[in-house]
Amino acid sequence: MDLRLLSIATLLGILCFCSAQQEGSDCIKANAQSCGECIQVAEKCGWCTDTDFLKQGESKSARCDELQSLITKGCTKAKIENPRGSTSITKNKPVTNRKKDMAEKLKADQITQIQPQKLTLNLRSGEAQTVKLKFKRAEDYPIDLYYLMDLSFSMKDDLENVKNLGTDLMREMKEVTSDFKIGFGSFVEKTVMPYISTTPARLLNPCTNTNDTCTSPFSYKNVLKLTENGEEFNNLVSKQQISGNLDSPEGGFDAIMQVAVCGDAIGWRNVTRLLVFSTDAGFHFAGDGKLGGIVLPNDGKCHLENNMYTMSHYYDYPSIAHLVQKLSDNNIQTIFAVTEEFQPVYKELKNLIPKSAVGTLSSNSSNVIKLIIDSYNSLSSEVILENGKLPEGVSITYKSICKNGWVGTGENGRKCSNISIGDEVSFEIAIKSEKCPPQGKSETITIKPLGFTENVEIVLIFICECECSKDGKPLSEMCHNGNGTFECGACRCNEGRIGRLCECSTDEVRTDDLDANCRKDNGTDICSNNGDCVCGTCECKKRENPEERYSGKFCECDNFNCDRSNNKLCGGHGRCECRVCICDANYTGSACDCSLDTSTCLAANKQICNGRGTCECGVCKCTNPKFQGPTCEICPTCPGVCAEHKDCVQCRAFETGEKKDTCERDCSYFNLIRVKDRDKLPQPADQSYPLSHCKERDANDCWFYYTYAVRNHTEREVYVVNTLECPAGPDIIPIVAGVVAGIVLIGLALLLIWKLLMIIHDRREFAKFEKEKMNAKWDTGVNPIYKSAVTTVFNPKYEGK
Repeated sequence: MDLRLLSIATLLGILCFCSAQQEGSDCIKANAQSCGECIQVAEKCGWCTDTDFLKQGESKSARCDELQSLITKGCTKAKIENPRGSTSITKNKPVTNRKKDMAEKLKADQITQIQPQKLTLNLRSGEAQTVKLKFKRAEDYPIDLYYLMDLSFSMKDDLENVKNLGTDLMREMKEVTSDFKIGFGSFVEKTVMPYISTTPARLLNPCTNTNDTCTSPFSYKNVLKLTENGEEFNNLVSKQQISGNLDSPEGGFDAIMQVAVCGDAIGWRNVTRLLVFSTDAGFHFAGDGKLGGIVLPNDGKCHLENNMYTMSHYYDYPSIAHLVQKLSDNNIQTIFAVTEEFQPVYKELKNLIPKSAVGTLSSNSSNVIKLIIDSYNSLSSEVILENGKLPEGVSITYKSICKNGWVGTGENGRKCSNISIGDEVSFEIAIKSEKCPPQGKSETITIKPLGFTENVEIVLIFICECECSKDGKPLSEMCHNGNGTFECGACRCNEGRIGRLCECSTDEVRTDDLDANCRKDNGTDICSNNGDCVCGTCECKKRENPEERYSGKFCECDNFNCDRSNNKLCGGHGRCECRVCICDANYTGSACDCSLDTSTCLAANKQICNGRGTCECGVCKCTNPKFQGPTCEICPTCPGVCAEHKDCVQCRAFETGEKKDTCERDCSYFNLIRVKDRDKLPQPADQSYPLSHCKERDANDCWFYYTYAVRNHTEREVYVVNTLECPAGPDIIPIVAGVVAGIVLIGLALLLIWKLLMIIHDRREFAKFEKEKMNAKWDTGVNPIYKSAVTTVFNPKYEGK
């Protein structure tokens, strides 16, 4: 009997384990009704095709589960449908090892710089396929260069230097490639107010305020189609005249758009395409046309008649994003040759336009050739991969293996820099599909290096059905009167039929006898209002968020209505099962917001909450109201260890102090041990338990020394020195004698100082007298203030007779 009970218990345990696995499997929760639906749930899901696999009462969705779970439940590997993705190369022409001095010159379409050129990927939902691309810069690759110049009045001196650009640039570019073409175009501004003056005289000659003769204003003119003849370039450019406009920004964006989209008129070949944009001013962009009453957005199409742009008065300037798209679509690399004043503006524009460069143009364009060569070398040394529009649900990631083994991921995984001619770099590209497109049709995407005409074509074939579905038997008798197709070991029901064997009609869903099986505890709610009763079985509703699901026999459970903490379901530390949080290890609580980790509660003495509290959810709750702080170590009102035990030690050792009368009652909590002197007190190095050395003063200003120790966390001992250290009394006689002697000495010192000061003063006065005496310039016989008492009078009539 015991053996039978043990067997039953074991079987129940296995069933419970399987049930738990089923509850936790995303494959089962997806409720897939066919093999095709199952393999689209996730790459880990497989479908059991064994006809006898399901047990009584199980739904078809139980066939869809993780591989190991299916094997555990009795499905053999041979009966599990689990298709995998694959990659195949359909065009793999090797990269060209071309030399500039080769006898046979190859055309651009005969040169290969990227390999392979075409692949086919079989994609299963959720499974990424990786392809490896190789890129190698070919030597002597053909180049088309179109020089687009601002011919407003401020560029007058620049035009003179550009007139000989053709032959000079041809000569310089021969060092780079033997196959080079050059073209020329010019622009000014839209031919409407307020960009130009529309008075008849100014339309004929917009430079009437100067002695110069200018040509009529125009928006964009294609002066010379791409040609190999540098002399023709010089001749045509030398005939160009400047024009004029009213505002500072120019209409260069209109010209760039026409150069990009008018491929036949410009003569672009399927080679490296360079556009040199030369100006000394800013630019108008989308929206500025409203100043001239132009509100129609630029249509991005070619409008050249007799090589003139005819719709500048009709369409607004293009936006930057529109220009980026057209330049990229037509593989045009842009070089902005601008004056130093406008460098910041065009450098910001460069950051928005991939594969573009900015060079500083001298005031008269004398350095334009060097600028073009340097900018081309900079652009051609950088490889940036770009993919076309991806189908819905398809994602792509890049990884670059560049020169010197440098590896880039993320956005930098698209790029390799400092690539010289002949250098070879590679890219690993992972393509992943999250779902099958409608009708499972194949899609084609392209990947290309920006600024190059070559691209890689990738055909995506989506694995949306299992191989076993090809052998399906329509109207099979195994599917209840032929109401379905028997495929992959199960019935795929016809429209309007449901159930494991398609035995139910959707019209029968709301009958009373079937609804009774869908009410929990004989209640009134069918499937807890979270599902539909189909053939007496609840089929739970699906929510907009695929991560949120209803479950349970009566759809009474869900995985999104659990308690939250910090606005996270189950605090982010658990999973929600049937509206209850199942917390991860070290967490508890209804919202899994209570941490069981006690490391945050450890005090400095390694005790939890300093032994004066409890650790709850990683936070100390102090049980002693005197203590506070994160680890119950702060006690603002508590004395120190020495002050706390001072009175008891004093009363027991010396029978003095405040607790002298209550000593026996209050101070019997420790063992008193007397020692002769301080050297006999125990030292921390000799003990394995904590000690506190204390020095306290009694009411008579005597010091006493003791050591407080706690042995085994409970046994308290106090070691006290028997003798007190009291200060000696003062000697009165020496003090009095010293005071009297001090007073006498101070008096004598004051008298001596006074006498010294008087002597110094008298000597100074005497010296002053002596000095005045020596400085006298007369004697007493001729005193100037002396007057004689005798008066002598002369008689004027007396003549000595």
